[in-house]
Amino acid sequence: QVQLVESGGASVQAGGSLRLSCAVSGYTTNNYYLSWFRQTPGKEREGVAAVSAAGGMRVYANSVKGRFTISLDNAKHTLYLQMSSLKADDTAQYFCASTASRQPGFGLLDVQTYNYWGQGTQVTVSS
Repeated sequence: QVQLVESGGASVQAGGSLRLSCAVSGYTTNNYYLSWFRQTPGKEREGVAAVSAAGGMRVYANSVKGRFTISLDNAKHTLYLQMSSLKADDTAQYFCASTASRQPGFGLLDVQTYNYWGQGTQVTVSS
């Protein structure tokens, strides 16, 4: 069983930066893709960024391209999301997720791809 625990959420001003972390434990070698999603009340969970466990593939939502960077430290079993030039629209609960599937049937920013989810960490950006 894979466990994911997010941290790093905070309240920041627009234009600021923040780094989220996701500690991965359990069957870590089974994680082929890891990702970050976000969700606001009343809206569907939105894929933000995804990375292959080998680190060679990264995918970003258009809304965060050029501002967010996803990275994975396999030695520390930790997934990161570096966020910069934050906007009020980035305010959300952020979740990390992983899948053991080598060839997901859905896109890497699709919620249906992922088997394991963390509990989330809140990011609030004030303008």
